[in-house]
Amino acid sequence: MENYTLSNGVQIPKIGFGTWQIPDGTEVYNSVSHALKVGYTHVDTAQIYRNEEGVGRAIADSELAREKIFLTTKIWNDKHDYELAKASIDESLEKLSVDYVDLLLIHWPNPIALREKDAWKAGNAGAWKAMEEAYKLGKVRAIGVSNFMIHHLEALFETAEIKPHVNQVLLAPGCPQEELVSFCRQHGILLEAYSPLGTGSIFDNPIAQELAQKYGKSIAQIALRWSLQKGFLPLPKSVTPKNIEDNLQIFDFELSTEDIARLDKVEGVSQQKNPDQVSF
Repeated sequence: MENYTLSNGVQIPKIGFGTWQIPDGTEVYNSVSHALKVGYTHVDTAQIYRNEEGVGRAIADSELAREKIFLTTKIWNDKHDYELAKASIDESLEKLSVDYVDLLLIHWPNPIALREKDAWKAGNAGAWKAMEEAYKLGKVRAIGVSNFMIHHLEALFETAEIKPHVNQVLLAPGCPQEELVSFCRQHGILLEAYSPLGTGSIFDNPIAQELAQKYGKSIAQIALRWSLQKGFLPLPKSVTPKNIEDNLQIFDFELSTEDIARLDKVEGVSQQKNPDQVSF
């Protein structure tokens, strides 16, 4: 597995296994176990996915040593407060049955409960302080955010001692978020791509279908390769063993510059939700 290097020097595998919408228990345990068996070394979960316990059991039962696995979880919207975030970090460690996580993210920047008078700014600052402390204590190896747009990052920078190492957002063909990507790179923030297949919408796209034929690859592999060549870190999710395996087979070919540009502009695929308007 190839790696990116975060701004603090931590190595992070270039593709991760996403677990959003995979139920806790047998299903997430089997999916993560298979992913680790076939070559993934990077697993992404979150408090709100409610599957941290199953993910943790799969990691514990894996033949891989804990230090060989890069594990991410995220703080949910009801924990945007120093004390609440501090407690939730320990809760996630307990559910995952680990001493540390490799990456901890604030899941969304502007919970609906904190919109009045921009209370989200203080909420993020409090959560971030707890995350910085956890980082210094070795409970987490890197800290970052998810779904943060430029104005959310700028507000966080006003109080942060450590800038985010990662921003995890929706990035897929047809949703390159170029302005946000440029801003993050100026500040040394790696872009992770959740829903790198456009929540499945890429499969009906005629350009993606054409390129899959051209390169002798699946549509999913074309989309994931696009992410890699854009310098993103894709987090594909699947519960189907063959798809889990196939999604790793993206390091043996390269898209042309022209085809990347075509994929940038495809229409009809899922877009990033406005984090200032989501209903949670």
